[in-house]
Amino acid sequence: MTSPLAGPAAPFGRVLTAMVTPFTPDGAQDLATAQKVATYLVDAGNDGLVVSGTTGESPTTTIAEDGRLLAAVLEAVGDRATVVAGVGTNDTRHSVELAEQARRTGAHGLLVVTPYYSRPPQRGIVAHVRQVARAGGDVPIMLYDIPGRTGVQLSEDTYREFTADPTVVAMKDAVGDLERGAWIMSETGLAVYSGDDALNLGWLAIGAAGVVSVVGHAAAADYAAMVRAVDAGDLPAARAINTRLVPAVRALMTTSQGAMTAKVALQLLGVLEHATVRSPLPPATDDEIAAIRAGLVAAHLLEA
Repeated sequence: MTSPLAGPAAPFGRVLTAMVTPFTPDGAQDLATAQKVATYLVDAGNDGLVVSGTTGESPTTTIAEDGRLLAAVLEAVGDRATVVAGVGTNDTRHSVELAEQARRTGAHGLLVVTPYYSRPPQRGIVAHVRQVARAGGDVPIMLYDIPGRTGVQLSEDTYREFTADPTVVAMKDAVGDLERGAWIMSETGLAVYSGDDALNLGWLAIGAAGVVSVVGHAAAADYAAMVRAVDAGDLPAARAINTRLVPAVRALMTTSQGAMTAKVALQLLGVLEHATVRSPLPPATDDEIAAIRAGLVAAHLLEA
C-alpha cells in the first residue's frame, strides 16, 4: 500500500506524531478511541502517524493488538496520512512477524529501532534489519537510532551498508548530533527525521525531511507552520514558533515518559476521556498533570 504522501525528499511526510495507544480504564485496547485520536491528529496538522512505537507503549502490546491498531488507524486516516508501523524489537523473529503483519495489513512504512537491551554488534544490527526488510517486502523502512534507550548507536559504516538496500529510505534520529546527521544526509542520501522535539528546528534548518514528534499530539499545526517557514527561508518565523513551544516541549518531554505525558495532554485537550497507561508505566501524579497543563498553557496550546 503506497503512502498518499510518498516522495523521495520526505518519504513519510513532514510532520508525524508517534501516536499513543488508547486503553480503556481497565487496560484493554480501545480501537474506537484510537481512530478518534488518529483523526484528531491528522485534522490538527499531522500528515503522518507512527503507531506501536515507544510512545504507543509497544513493549506492553501483543502482536495481535499491534495488528488491530494498525488496521484501525489505516481505516480512519490511511487515505490522507502516512501510517508507519513500529515493528522493531530486540527479538528478530518477533520483529519479522510484526513486519509481515504490517505488510499484510497495508502499512505505508515500517519503523525499525536498533535492538534494545541485547546491544548486538553492528553486523548483528545489519542482519536484523535486513531480515525485517525481507519480511516487509517493498514497504519502506525508517531506521530509529536512539542509543539512550537501546544502549547501542548505529555506526557510519552501518549507515553506508544500508544504502545498498532500496527499502531503507530514512532514519529517525534521537542521537542529537546535528553534524553527524548532516553527514548521513550528504553521504547516504537517507531522509533524516528529528526524533527529539527539543531539536526539531535545528534538524529542519540543516535539511531534515521532517519530524517524528511526541509534542505533536498537542502542537501539530505549529510544527507544520514551522516546516513551512523553514522551507520558505523565514527563520525568524520558525524561531518564534520554536520559542513559543519551549514550555510545552519541556513539560511533555521532561515531566515523565512521553506515553504518559502525551495521554495527559490529550486528556487536557478533551481528546481522551482518561490517560490510562499499562504497567510498568504508572498513572501521572497530580503534580505531573499540573506541570503538563502549565506547559501547554504557556505555549498557547491550552486555555488557562
